[in-house]
Amino acid sequence: MARVNENFAVLEDSYLFSQVAHKVADFSAAHPEKKIIRLGIGDVTLPLAPVVVTAMQKAAAEMGVKETFRGYGPEQGYDFLHEALVKYYAGFGVTLESSEIFISDGAKSDCGNITDIFDDANVILVPDPVYPVYLDTNIMRGRKIVFMEGSPENGFLPMPDPTVKADIIYLCSPNNPTGAAYSKAQLKEWVTYACQNGAVILYDAAYEAFIEDETLPRSIFQIEGAKECAIELCSLSKTAGFTGTRCGYTVVPLRLMRKTKNGKEMSLNKMWLRRQTTKFNGVPYIVQRAAEAVFTPEGQRQCRENLAYYKENARLIGAALQEKGITYYGGTNSPYIWMQCPRQMKSWEFFDFLLEELNIVGTPGSGFGSSGEGWFRLTAFAGRKATEEAVERFRKLL
Repeated sequence: MARVNENFAVLEDSYLFSQVAHKVADFSAAHPEKKIIRLGIGDVTLPLAPVVVTAMQKAAAEMGVKETFRGYGPEQGYDFLHEALVKYYAGFGVTLESSEIFISDGAKSDCGNITDIFDDANVILVPDPVYPVYLDTNIMRGRKIVFMEGSPENGFLPMPDPTVKADIIYLCSPNNPTGAAYSKAQLKEWVTYACQNGAVILYDAAYEAFIEDETLPRSIFQIEGAKECAIELCSLSKTAGFTGTRCGYTVVPLRLMRKTKNGKEMSLNKMWLRRQTTKFNGVPYIVQRAAEAVFTPEGQRQCRENLAYYKENARLIGAALQEKGITYYGGTNSPYIWMQCPRQMKSWEFFDFLLEELNIVGTPGSGFGSSGEGWFRLTAFAGRKATEEAVERFRKLL
């Protein structure tokens, strides 16, 4: 008899965003006359930058000509995109080798897939509140998980606890869901902790392009010693609106080495290369040409215009909350606003209130972990008119 992975039985019955979608669908069916404003799931609303579309069209045309047609590409990505990323990282002081870069279909996939190269006996340290993928992918493997609490006292930026020994550490900065971002000094503490304990940091930099404060790191590799203890995962989903186009990348330093339980030293870079060449066929050529265009000077200019649009949405939401005397985090250096639920409401209680009374959809903080109870996530990815209307509803009714 075939036996299933019993760890799936431990998972929550419903993925957070699916639960939100069901509630919204039920309300919409019961009240079709209501105009619902969606500030929940972080999907972008602006179209791809023109230079990206042009590059994609050109690449598609190449695929229709025998002389320029391409079949299977390298699983780790084409050289032209590697070269673009090497230059991009050099722009904030990070030197990368092309062989350290692996092109993927997005950071979410790699956050889960990267666990393939680690033993299930590892102890996993995740922040709470936390992006659900970090937690669920390790529950699926039956690993021991330890939580580090984010709270107003630490600015929702938990720091190393020397009494806690962990092997794999998930960090996200700017953070999803809280919008908080680590300083260089704070990340240095994490790098020191990881090196002292032989741990590996899985650093999710999916929102690095939203950072405005030049003193904040865009990459963990801006921290000395990080190439001996960290893997960085990034995505073009929010940077360039690739949520439906699907492209990201993971950086695994050549210097990152760890041992098997029998003491054999292994290169994590070579292990990830083997995993990808075995289980992944690569990102389509057309998409990679589109991604390459993101990192051209014109592509950067056009993408920054879109990012500025979302940042203004975040500013408008934050200003309205501040007027109402509501505590919140994020909204700068991040597309997320992490607000305290008013009137001491619970997270799902406030979700129902917003949906039923204001017809606004957000995400309950408790869905990101127990430390998120009493908090709520709003996103800046709606259209400007929708955001402005939501802000007016906040001002009148919240």
